Amino acid sequence: MSVVVDGLEGLRVPEELSARVPAEQRGPGRGRDDVRLLVSRGEVVSHHVFRELPSLLRAGDALVVNTSPTLAAAVDGRLGPEPGGEPVVVHFSTRGDDGRWAVELRSPEPSGSTRPRAGGPAGAVVRLPGGGRIELAGPLVPGSGRLWWARAYGDVPGLLGRYGRPIRYGYTERDQPLSAYQTVFARPSPGGGGSAEMPSAGRPFTARLVAELEARGVRIAPLSLHTGVASAEAHEPPYPERFEVPAATAALVNAARDGGGRVIAVGTTVVRALESAVPEGGGRVREVRGWTDLVVTPARGVRVVDGLLTGLHEPEASHLLMLEAVAGRAALRSAYAAAVRDRYLWHEFGDVHLLLREEKAHRMHC
Repeated sequence: MSVVVDGLEGLRVPEELSARVPAEQRGPGRGRDDVRLLVSRGEVVSHHVFRELPSLLRAGDALVVNTSPTLAAAVDGRLGPEPGGEPVVVHFSTRGDDGRWAVELRSPEPSGSTRPRAGGPAGAVVRLPGGGRIELAGPLVPGSGRLWWARAYGDVPGLLGRYGRPIRYGYTERDQPLSAYQTVFARPSPGGGGSAEMPSAGRPFTARLVAELEARGVRIAPLSLHTGVASAEAHEPPYPERFEVPAATAALVNAARDGGGRVIAVGTTVVRALESAVPEGGGRVREVRGWTDLVVTPARGVRVVDGLLTGLHEPEASHLLMLEAVAGRAALRSAYAAAVRDRYLWHEFGDVHLLLREEKAHRMHC
């Protein structure tokens, strides 16, 4: 998908603005909440540190979070017959209802990172540690060979737990333990499910900050969406993903809107899940679980989300369409110019952006 946002076409994010290690490793005494927070209200931007978030929200707001745990989804393998075979790294993305997995094969780099490679071929077998293997069936999306459906032989959650490591890309400095990729909201998922890549907007939260938010009257509403492999190089729209919006969360969000509070999504995954839980033509969130293929764009708009807390995305990323749907093109243009000018850090260990819709009039929810 080609993303065209006026004013961002020529934006270049310098390589040195990639966050190479987590915030807590950038100096003594630092914590996860020691990242910067850029706040957009229309075209007006302000600069904060993340721990100031409670002062930027208000009693009655609903902060909706993703509880999906991050999987150790990268496993070394060998493509082709024994002995030998091409060394590959398998990124396990999404488990289908039929037991197959969507996977991405990548080539290992000496640094421990990976680089893209062509997918397939169909019928090829990848041998995995502990005697496991997968057999490639065909592309997840016809005409796009990056992600492939694969039949897995063996216990994939057990394989990941024993031999896997978190997915990482070349802009990071080194491998990190799985704990560095778990958010404070992560909860075990039945059957060992989870996200191939961290729902990173929730990473800067700490238990202390969550307690302060609740003490100020901000309600925390959980849902889950298991995000698949995004691949930093491809900038494709999201594939179908499994999600669940519990009845209690639907009720809390609807009550917040009825009472004049704002619904703030922590991450693009939460926007996708929440907006998928609103019936066509409706304005109220309902309990739902299943799969969503929703792509939020400015043309589609948002129906229940008033604000979005998210990381900074590459200028080509499809997620920018969602950000534009939430806050508008002018706000996005101003914010990203400020982020580059003031040297905010990008990617999952980087700084955070809070986009709030302009409140032009008191809204009534009937």
